Amino acid sequence: MTRGPWSTSASGSQWYDFSVDSIGVNCMNITTTECDFTPTSPSQEFLPHLNVSLRVRAKVGDLVSTWVRVPWFQYLRNVTVGPPENVWVTPGEGSLVIRFSSPFDISPSSATFLYYVHYWEKGGIQKVKGPFRSNSIVLNDLKPLREYCLQVKAQLVWTVSKLSRLGHLSNVSCYETAADATTKLQQIIIIAVGIFLLLLALAGACFFLVLKYKGLIKYWFHSPPTIPLQIEEYLKDPSQPILEALDKDSSPKDDAWDSVSIVSFPEKEREDVLQSTLN
Repeated sequence: MTRGPWSTSASGSQWYDFSVDSIGVNCMNITTTECDFTPTSPSQEFLPHLNVSLRVRAKVGDLVSTWVRVPWFQYLRNVTVGPPENVWVTPGEGSLVIRFSSPFDISPSSATFLYYVHYWEKGGIQKVKGPFRSNSIVLNDLKPLREYCLQVKAQLVWTVSKLSRLGHLSNVSCYETAADATTKLQQIIIIAVGIFLLLLALAGACFFLVLKYKGLIKYWFHSPPTIPLQIEEYLKDPSQPILEALDKDSSPKDDAWDSVSIVSFPEKEREDVLQSTLN
């Protein structure tokens, strides 16, 4: 490809080469069949209100083809508007805060962007909100703790005319809204009631078990009768004068017994005790 001229006149009477000096990119004498003539700076871009025509031809050695003319275009009229970029969503209390950047930079004096939000509760009907001029949009009046999906779309509008270009929708993204104050209070009440019912059920179960196994529980927690230490020593060795010492040290007040324990032991030991008592 040897030439990449362009013209802003409908008749094409005056053509300009795509050179670094004219528009900041070189589309002259290139070997590929494609040339990106996107300007490197806003000062070198095509004026948005001008009709631009392109023509191209090929060259091999000394042989040169005829010019092939591309239909004219107008920057703002024929531009393809992509989806908004860098979409960022922050879930709120029954709301979604959406932030994004424009599809591309545009001079405010020539055109501006309007934005639309397509959103729906997962499995529900799609709704549309807009147009918005701001790059920050808040979707209010959403149900708390519900998952919502959304897409954002831009519309390019001329400032000097009523012409506009709708853009492409962004990718679908889904987010769950946060709980609002009412929902949080309901959750606290439900949790408190649940804990109270659980404790009540545990107390009822314990009371039922106590009534059903009352005898067994009493047997487990009842301490067995014990023998006083002096009597235990006497039973081990009846020859010791322990009983006489107890009778001597005891007072009439000590003769009042609160409880009596009956101790049984083998027949032979019982005869020895009786014999020693008689002697």
